Amino acid sequence: MNDFSLKCVLFDLDGTLVDTAPDLIACLNQALVQHGFAQVTNQQVQPLISFGAMKMIQHSSAATAIASHEAILETMLALYENNIVQHGGFFTGMADTLQFIENQGLKWGVITNKHERFTHPLMRALNLTDRVACMISGDTTAHSKPHPEPMQEGCRQAQVTPEQCVFIGDALHDITAGKKVGMKTLAAVYGYLTAQDRPEQWGADALVASPAHITAWLERALCY
Repeated sequence: MNDFSLKCVLFDLDGTLVDTAPDLIACLNQALVQHGFAQVTNQQVQPLISFGAMKMIQHSSAATAIASHEAILETMLALYENNIVQHGGFFTGMADTLQFIENQGLKWGVITNKHERFTHPLMRALNLTDRVACMISGDTTAHSKPHPEPMQEGCRQAQVTPEQCVFIGDALHDITAGKKVGMKTLAAVYGYLTAQDRPEQWGADALVASPAHITAWLERALCY
């Protein structure tokens, strides 16, 4: 990291910065029941959160009821929009990591595939909107991760270059997007990984098992 001058720390949202699984799964289960299907367990659908609500529905008790998927999705998203942070919140230690970042005079921001309809109220509920240098959602740009466009727009908003950034995410498309533009990347293995995921094969600069590990990596990066 001798040639790395860190200026900005960028996070994926679901499964990296915030533990949104409790709220998403609660809303999915309410929607399933309303449409006549059985509830699911966390283990069934949590690993699919990074791939969107429809993917969760497709692996739920309504998996074979394809004609009902759109109606379930509409109900689930309406419930989620009105119950954005009822059960979830920061991963343990993440508030300390953000404070460390700010204490070092670094910028930080969010680049997520979550749509603005949900990103903005979630960030407001956590009192983060005024703290970020950029906030890029899945529909902010024409393409979402793993396309490089969201990463480029995040850098533009934060007024940094990709080479001055580290991007942290819990899915292959996060690491792929960061690498495409020349960012350092950290794979958050505490996030919503599937049984088939092999984060050690994603090509990230490091694997981090907790927000405390993120802080430790940042400390080392700043010492070079």
